Order: sequence, then C-alpha cells, then structure tokens
Amino acid sequence: MTQTAIPFIFMRGGTSRGPYFRRADLPADLDTLAQVLLSALGSGHPLNIDGIGGGAAVTTKVAMLSPSAEPDADIDYFFAQVSVEDRLVDFKPTCGNILSGVGPAAIEMGLIAPVGDETEVRIHAVNTGARVLAKVQTPGGKLSYDGDTAIAGVPGTAAPVALNFQGVVGSSTGAFLPTGNLRDTIDGIEVTCMDVAMPLVIARAADFGLSGHEGVAELDADRDFFARMEAVRRKAGVLMGMGEVAKSVTPKFGLLAPAARGGSIAARYFMPWNTHPSMAVTGAQCLASCALTPGTVADGLLERPDASPANVVLEHASGAIDVLVDFAADNGFVLRTAGLVRTARKLADGHVYVPRAVWTGAQG
Repeated sequence: MTQTAIPFIFMRGGTSRGPYFRRADLPADLDTLAQVLLSALGSGHPLNIDGIGGGAAVTTKVAMLSPSAEPDADIDYFFAQVSVEDRLVDFKPTCGNILSGVGPAAIEMGLIAPVGDETEVRIHAVNTGARVLAKVQTPGGKLSYDGDTAIAGVPGTAAPVALNFQGVVGSSTGAFLPTGNLRDTIDGIEVTCMDVAMPLVIARAADFGLSGHEGVAELDADRDFFARMEAVRRKAGVLMGMGEVAKSVTPKFGLLAPAARGGSIAARYFMPWNTHPSMAVTGAQCLASCALTPGTVADGLLERPDASPANVVLEHASGAIDVLVDFAADNGFVLRTAGLVRTARKLADGHVYVPRAVWTGAQG
C-alpha cells in the first residue's frame, strides 16, 4: 500500500470545520506532524484540491485529542492552523470554534463516556494552557446534535454546546496587556494590544478610514487596508514580546466601531490575512474584554456596563455573538471567566490518506 491511513472524524465546530484526530494516531514530533497535516488538508493549492481542506482558513483547522494527565481536565485539545496555500502549520494559537466540537468528538472517540442528559467535559487547551468546561447534550446518555440553537454564520439549528473559559488571560504572552499599555501608537494608528484567549491588536475602524460595518468581500478586496494593517500587526508583535510574526497567524487583528444593530459594539476580526466570515470564539473574548476595559481604543464606542457579569454583544460580519463576561473592576479590569454558546455537528468519519513518503504510520 502506497498510502498511510489515519482515522478521523470530520466535524463542524462553531463556524469552523476540520478533521478531529486522536493524538496517538499521529506522529509525535512536530516537524513530521506538520508534514502530515499539510498533506491531509491539501495545503499549497487555493482549493486544497489534493486534501480535505475547504480552501479557507476556517476550513483548514485541525483538532487532536487525547486523555489528559492534568488533574483538572479530562481531555487534552491540541490545535493546529494549517494555511490554505502557503504550506505553513501554526501550533501556537488555539481555536474556540473548533473547541466547540471537542466535547462531542471526545464522546464519539470513546475518550469520554456520556453521563445523564448533559455531559460536562473538562478541556485543557494544550496550545495556551486554558481550561474550558464544555456542556454537551446527551439526552438519555446518548450524544445528540439535534436542537433549537442557532449561531450566526451557520445555517439551521443544532444542540447547544455551552463553553466556559478560565485561565485565558495572558494565554500566549503571559500578560493581559503585553506591551504594558492600554494604548500604543504604531504608524500613526492607536491600538490596544491585549491577550485574552487570543493575542490581538485592536484598533478603531475609523482610524483606517472604515466604518467598521463593511462586509467580508469588501474588506478582503481592500488590499491597501490589509497592507497597512499587516505593517501595524508585525510591529505590534515585537512590542508584545512575540518576536517576528510575519509567518505566524498571531497576533490576530480586530477593528471596533459603534454598534448599528442593537448590539454592544461592532467588530471585525482578521485571521490575519483575510477577514473572518463571522467571529472567532477566542477573538470574541478578547474583543469583549477590550470593550469593557476603560482606557482602551474602545473608549467612546459603547456605553460600558458597570455590573458583572455583563453580556457583551459583538456585531460581526454575519450576525452577532454574545459573550457573557464575569469580571471585577475595583482595581482595573480583571477577567474571571467568559462564557459562550456554540453548536457542533459530526459531518463524516473514516480515514484520511497521506503518501507513505510523508509518513509511514505509527508502526513505520
């Protein structure tokens, strides 16, 4: 046989999708693992024609699961972002949308046994160290994807997956404000560099000459904006202690503007070289934290709630996302937990194949 078969489950998690693997079924060393994922997803072609990627950053994501040795976790979730065309794999960030499918996938894989009508899965996000409690619907002790919950960016409804995030402050840089400042000015643009679940560089849309309510296609077509944004992002990466970030998807970039549809604030999120079609779960937590923190670039864009927990409604390109933030504000903004509701659905399962020249398999 000239190919290596690797078992997987193909799932939609939130507004992303991709293969979910058992970590034990993949190479242990990261260099070989990267080559396997590049081959499996078909990175290097805009349509990922020779793999199972979907030709967009939200459809070239990978989850790898294993039983956790951590005393406060059941499952280790290791994430990889595979590029569509550049044949790059980034193991540094995590993904909250793909995380939405971790609980159901762990049950599907037999890593967790369903208990009662709702099964709690304690997840350790390996990339960042965050802890997430996922509540998965298991009526009568059986996993169910059916339900009435709708999320913007996904057609129809499905069973809710409630996520409660803890330990996400400074997840990548070790600090809530990696530069030590509420605001920095880079290339004449005021930004807030913040690290909550995902390190972000956040600016006001108006400072780029934008309304903040543009659609995805309009933003993606504005290459002058992307060039300016990327220059700011790279310089911010250095200030945030992340070094040269030209080939890394982190820090991500976000824009804020006054709400226009009854939400708390309008937001656009970048991955970072194109516009997210909706909103990342991790990015939503950081943007909501920025919105709630006095002195950031969000000042004047919203009326901040003074009571905790606060429900922050972020208007994004395909709808809105609610982030329930439990915080303290007695001595500066301190995030305790952030909660969101997502959905997930199993799409397929079986084996994905990579050439044996890439990897001969666990026994090779």
